[in-house]
Amino acid sequence: MADKESTFWDHLDALRRVLVRVVAVVAVLGVGAFVAMPWIFDNVIMAPCSPSFPVYELFDRIAGQTTADGFEVDVVSLELASQLFVHLSASCWVALIVGFPVVIYLLWGFVAPGLYEHERRGITRAFFFGNVMFYLGVAAGYFLIFPLTVRFLADYRLSEAIRPIVSLDSYMDNFFTLLLMMGAVFELPLLAWLLGKMGVLRRDFFGRYRRHAIVALLVVAALITPTGDPFTLFIVFIPIYTLWEASARLVPASDKRLP
Repeated sequence: MADKESTFWDHLDALRRVLVRVVAVVAVLGVGAFVAMPWIFDNVIMAPCSPSFPVYELFDRIAGQTTADGFEVDVVSLELASQLFVHLSASCWVALIVGFPVVIYLLWGFVAPGLYEHERRGITRAFFFGNVMFYLGVAAGYFLIFPLTVRFLADYRLSEAIRPIVSLDSYMDNFFTLLLMMGAVFELPLLAWLLGKMGVLRRDFFGRYRRHAIVALLVVAALITPTGDPFTLFIVFIPIYTLWEASARLVPASDKRLP
């Protein structure tokens, strides 16, 4: 009994040390992000408000329009302390995104000793693949889903008498929610690969439950979509469903475990 209690507290102490390291990494990166935030804010975060944002220019060229065709987004600070709190919170979120590989590596260092040797096989590939997919998800959110959402809602008019003005807090909440949620959703192929490697998941599962998956993924897309409009729901659903189909190619076609 004493040994079990000692083991439990040893694990708890190890988890505490890992969490302290994670907080330290995020804090150090957060200080750097805080210093650089004025530049990051003007050139990265607020870039989707500009008609010269790359995805706008691409779609406007396809449509044969100019990038300045009436597109304008006014972001205003409605609360006295909003800009200070946004500066602090944005620094933390940027630090978390930049430091994601380090955070995952530290957490893996805590989990790995409790796994069997066969369960640790291929973890290097999984670590690399997981980080690549996370940043691909963040990139998809930043370069496609969020700017198209902003463009659609900024151009939408219930009445010409209404001038759309976006609050700073609303803009930032939607910005980081979409980026981080898309980063998490893009881990779906990695999850499928791990479950397939463990023999839990087979390829025929994806074919058998495709119709159910479409409904479930629509619900997931609705939960991810902060604005709730059908347009954003649709452009969020497409990459999620594409990931579902890609995940089917990463699992074995039979119930035989992969070596």
